[in-house]
Order: sequence, then C-alpha cells, then structure tokens
Amino acid sequence: MTFDVYAPLALSLLLSAVAPVLARRAAPALAARVLASAAVLTAAATTWSLLLLTTALLGDAPPVIREAREDGHPLTDPVPTVIGLAACLALAAVAVRVHRAVRAERCTRRALRRLGAGQPADTELIVAASEVPRAFAIPGRPGRILVTSAMLNALGPAERRVLLAHERAHLTHRHGLLVSAVTLAAAADPLLEPVRAAVAFLVERWADERAAAVVGDRRVTARALARAALSAGRARVGCALQFTDRAVTRRIAALQTNPPPRLWSAALAVLALGALPALLAADATGDLLHLLSGALD
Repeated sequence: MTFDVYAPLALSLLLSAVAPVLARRAAPALAARVLASAAVLTAAATTWSLLLLTTALLGDAPPVIREAREDGHPLTDPVPTVIGLAACLALAAVAVRVHRAVRAERCTRRALRRLGAGQPADTELIVAASEVPRAFAIPGRPGRILVTSAMLNALGPAERRVLLAHERAHLTHRHGLLVSAVTLAAAADPLLEPVRAAVAFLVERWADERAAAVVGDRRVTARALARAALSAGRARVGCALQFTDRAVTRRIAALQTNPPPRLWSAALAVLALGALPALLAADATGDLLHLLSGALD
C-alpha cells in the first residue's frame, strides 16, 4: 500500500506533462477523448487515494478496531498520522472545489438555456441583434447556435458557413460534456489543470477541423477564424465553446498545415497512463482490506 496509495498523485503530474505534447501532435478528436478519459480516471483514483490515506486518522475511533487492539490483535497504522491528517484536509478542499465547479457549470448552463428560451423547438440558429461580435454553441436538447448580427456582418458567406459548421461540430460531438467532465476532474485534482486546458483547446481545434472538412477549404476556415477574432477583440463572456476563444493564433497556424495524424500508439499509451492510477488505487485498497482482515481475525 505504501507505494500504490501515493502513485496516483505522481501520475497526475506525469499526465499533465504529457497532455500539451499530445494536444500539439495528435488529431484533436482522438486527443480530446483520450485526455478527458484519462483525467477522469486519474482524478477518481487520486480522490480515492486521499480517502485511503485518511485511514491514519482512524486510530481507536471505530469500535471494531478498538476492540481488536484491546484483545491484543496487532494493528498498525498503514500511514503516518500526519499524512492522514493532511489527506483529510485535502479531501475537504476537494469537496469544496468540486461543489463550486458543479455550481458554476449549472449556472453557466442555465444562463445558456435562457438565451434560447422562447424559441421554437426546431430552431437551430438564433441571431441576436447586438453590436458585440459573438458566436457560441448552446448545448442541450435541442442544441442551438447563437450568433450576433455583428458577427454575421463581419464575415463573408463562405466564412459564415465555417462559423456555423464549427458550432454544429460542438453540438454534434457533445464537446460541452467533455469540457465539463475534465473541468470537474481538475476540480477534484488540481494537478490536472494542464489537462483541462489542453482538452478545452482541443475541442476548439476539433471543431475547426470539422468546419474545414465541411467547407472543403482550410484557408477559408483559417481566414474566417482570424476575421472573427479580430472583430471580437478582447471582450469575453462567461461561457465555453466560443468560436474566437482558446488560443486563436495556434488554431489558425494549425489550419495552415495538413491535418495532424491520429497517433493511435501515443493515444493508447496516454489512456494506459490514465488507467494506471485506478489500478494502483484498487491495489492499495486490497492491501488495506487485507491488513484489517488479518488483524481482526
């Protein structure tokens, strides 16, 4: 248990170091799915490991353990008490962070749903009269696309097709769920923040690639993104999956080259890296149960 219970924390750092590399080199659709899955597995394993470490605080508290020690059964603390106390505090912090992240996600989704309220059920595109150039996807059932009149006026016909194809890709592939999952994972394990940032970037790259495939011209896609970004300026709104958000310069540069390869071997390696913390946490759980059962027999 000594090694296994600490390993998920170290592997969180390793996954965070690998995430930006995979995001730069692999196809965005594959990389986003793999990194999101690995982050969720790692965050769950890290949280469980913290729970296991709090066993150092059990001491004589549970009656069955107190009685076992009174009967002369040898029962040593699996980890030092100070580490258990630190793990307990960390768990409390995790609970607070996850609660805040869930609340923020709900507030964002409610705000987005209000933007589409009152529209017919079959309405996909909502055009809002506004001087602020904006375009973003509104996830839900049905999913909708909101575009301001200023954004439409800033783009030509072909560039408008790019914008709509980009936002449709967000809805079709449920990018909002991926971003939400990795956001909650990073809330539970702050060491995974680089993974969250990588996935948020990758879903935008994924939508860019889908838009380029629909329009059939990567240069037009890059030009639409550049023009929309210049029109939008520095203003931001509090929602995800915006056309002009997430490292626009890097996205434009990527569209001026060939689509990145899938790199299945690298993706599988990262997925295995995400599964390893869960396996180690399970092994640590087995060691703890064996320790307790051996002492209480």
